[in-house]
Amino acid sequence: MTEASHTEPRRALKTGEKIQLTDPKGRMHTIVLAPGELFHTHKGLIEHDDIIGRTEGIIVTNTGGIDFQIFRPRYEDFVLSMPRGAAVVYPKDSGLIVTLGDIFPGAVVVEAGVGSGALSMALLRAVGPTGGVHSFELREEFAHIAAGNIADFFDGRPDNWSVTVGDLCDELPAAHEPGTVDRVVLDMLTPWNTLEAVTEALAPGGAVIAYVATVPQLSRFVEALRATRCFSEPQSMEAMIRGWHVDGLAVRPDHRMIAHTGFLVMARRMAPGVAPLEKKRRPQGSPAASEDVDAWTQPEVTEEAVGARVAKGKKLRRVMREAGKRLDQKEDQ
Repeated sequence: MTEASHTEPRRALKTGEKIQLTDPKGRMHTIVLAPGELFHTHKGLIEHDDIIGRTEGIIVTNTGGIDFQIFRPRYEDFVLSMPRGAAVVYPKDSGLIVTLGDIFPGAVVVEAGVGSGALSMALLRAVGPTGGVHSFELREEFAHIAAGNIADFFDGRPDNWSVTVGDLCDELPAAHEPGTVDRVVLDMLTPWNTLEAVTEALAPGGAVIAYVATVPQLSRFVEALRATRCFSEPQSMEAMIRGWHVDGLAVRPDHRMIAHTGFLVMARRMAPGVAPLEKKRRPQGSPAASEDVDAWTQPEVTEEAVGARVAKGKKLRRVMREAGKRLDQKEDQ
């Protein structure tokens, strides 16, 4: 019997990887591993070389005697700490999109509004190497930021992801044959304007999922879906998460919670020429006031109106430099 040769731990931490250090108070620090570098705190130092080549789940003590847990960042950790040009779809919502939207391995998924790439990562994980995600983004700088973040997350740009800078309504018909797309995910200000192109691209049984921020957007998109007569009755929802403090018998809900971030709307594509079943509704009360109708049908929806936070000017240029920085560091070494 031959003696087993020494090998590195399974999935050893390598140069260029992002890791998360957590101290006894629960404070988290994210760093990129590099030979010879030091992680500084006001109470001591940790050498990166003490971590490189070891497995995650270890405890490392700094020069001041403070212990730190070492793990790779989870998807949520990465998303909430990555450079952002636009607001991200939070993990609580991307999880619902992937599961209730039935994003399956091998699916062909179209995404409109790539933002900073958070939702793209969840979709790429769900479709796997046999599927594909094609993202469409109006702003070139956001596409650049998303590409850098996605490359950082997957340790290189995935072969099954592509991004097109342009309007979905114009670009989707040229990119995908009619009836060849399994899922369309819309994270944009006016998703109702895309329905003609989306309806044409989706296969029968395929699904459209929209993520919108405000009640007027929710109402307008649902009514637009119904007006097409090409989709099943839309489902609308939002998710709220409340953590709990658990310490022996002291068990209580946290004082803070992740409440409203956005609404999700989902509907299935009917077969061509087949009208959906109509939902029975109670008679409406008094008609809506004219000013309410005018507000509901206003031609332009702006980021400011829905409260979207978008990086601009110097901050946007800084975010563009930071996105993809980890891969640049690896290539330089």
